[in-house]
Amino acid sequence: MRRLALIVVLPLFAVWLLLSCGGDERTLTILYWQAPTLPGPYLSGGTKDRDAGAITLEPLAHYDPDGVLVPALAETIPTLDNGGVAADLRSITWSLQQDVKWSDGSDLTAADVVFTWRYCSDTETGCTAAEAFAGIRSVEALDEHTVRIHFESPTPYPYRAFVGGSQPIISRSQFEDCVGAAAVDCVDQNQSPLGTGPYRIVSFAADSEAIYERNPHYRGDRPYFDQVILRGGGSAEAAARAVLGRGEADYAWNLQIEPLLLAELEANGRGRVVSTFADLVERLVLNQANSDPSLGEDRSEYLDGTNPHPFLSLLPLRQAMSMAIDRGQIAELYGFAGRPECDLVAGPPHYTSGANNECLAQDVAGAQRLLDEHGIVDADGDGIREYQGVSLRVSFVTSTNAIRQATQALVRDWWRELGIATELLDFDASVYFGGDPIEHADASYRRFFADVQMFTTGGGIEPERHLADQRCNQIAVGETLWVGGNVARACNPEYDLAFAELPGLPLGAEREALVKQLNDLLVRSYVQIPLVSRGAVSAHLDSLKGVRFNAWDSELWNIAEWRR
Repeated sequence: MRRLALIVVLPLFAVWLLLSCGGDERTLTILYWQAPTLPGPYLSGGTKDRDAGAITLEPLAHYDPDGVLVPALAETIPTLDNGGVAADLRSITWSLQQDVKWSDGSDLTAADVVFTWRYCSDTETGCTAAEAFAGIRSVEALDEHTVRIHFESPTPYPYRAFVGGSQPIISRSQFEDCVGAAAVDCVDQNQSPLGTGPYRIVSFAADSEAIYERNPHYRGDRPYFDQVILRGGGSAEAAARAVLGRGEADYAWNLQIEPLLLAELEANGRGRVVSTFADLVERLVLNQANSDPSLGEDRSEYLDGTNPHPFLSLLPLRQAMSMAIDRGQIAELYGFAGRPECDLVAGPPHYTSGANNECLAQDVAGAQRLLDEHGIVDADGDGIREYQGVSLRVSFVTSTNAIRQATQALVRDWWRELGIATELLDFDASVYFGGDPIEHADASYRRFFADVQMFTTGGGIEPERHLADQRCNQIAVGETLWVGGNVARACNPEYDLAFAELPGLPLGAEREALVKQLNDLLVRSYVQIPLVSRGAVSAHLDSLKGVRFNAWDSELWNIAEWRR
């Protein structure tokens, strides 16, 4: 009888061991068809890289799905009421949680926060989130668990630095030799950053796959999954089919595919589509620098305004190009996840202008008249208009996915009615958004070797940083490795003068009015042309629980709570 009991018990123990120590049922598989280039946000501007980092890296605070700040590494959110924000608005003091450890078992301290600021504010580092640290005079550690940020001037919204998935804390001991020009050479650190989150990196293959394991030093409840696999590449449709159609993965991100197909796949009953609107606007960006390949190193370089685009620098032409677009038809490509948009700051609602809604009505005839009135005509009868002897032929680039290519085709046809010839180009998103701007110059949105490009971005909860990116001093140039947010190479002194008032305005009606004014200045310059407000759309298996879909932060912001 004892031998029989032992025979029965041993297989049960083996099953328990399998369930607790590994097995597919404890593996979380996430699909990002825009493959991450690095697992972190500081040396790349892509959402895909931010999210690959968010599985292990953490900020002081997150935004929840309602846009409300919630603590992450911080104990509480500093405010005026609790004394964390100084009455003169010149400093904010963060208290860190006690006994937080990095994924190698070392202690997180205030020195790591100070170091992260030093790392990202060094201009030679090439930190793509550097603007979040603009206006900070110093960051000091008051003790091992308290950090005070001193601002150069009163700062009504003091929650930019170290807040959200785009500004996590990194380890001083790991990255201390990676500040400045050395940053790009720190391959091991960049591909395997220590984190404080629920999982830690096991391996990372750029543009392919990242594998994580449970972080044994995580301060919270034991994460459910033994392993997380983030797979990159493919297409949005392939990712949707893998999750909703075949149940081969748990989560698929950013599903820009035909709405009818998405609904059809959801009807299989394996998973659900999750979507919400926030601030994201799909837009066209019209290059204000000359993108002629014959310019060599000066191609698409601003050169202090001495290298203007031969015809896109003309306001009436840009306006006509906007007037010819039927935004309602483009929104139909997105189904429930798109709505026609005429503003660049599309959320939160108290910051949305609504003063530019004439763009909702397509006006091809009016656009043609506008061009005629400014002498932009087809002088040689070949069907293409000319401006000062230069034919209106543009190259139009974006990332590769079905909806974007369909949008390109529509815009090309509308512009053809105006007498503008359009060459369509697309590149894999991992290269377009995250590729090296030197190695992948032709494909990098930062280098902008085309005349027109299309992508989605937004202003965030508080749009000051996004609006700051549109100033003259933020133009992307070779000297800074093209990290400036002003990829259009547009300089408007009137805009800069108006923006100068924004940082000092307290939250409230006056600040909201100025944000709307700045939005209107941008929209009416037609350097950036809003097309649709995009709802974030992803999908996950019904068996995956704990997902709190979030358009204000990384979609993986609460991955510690995911389970089956």
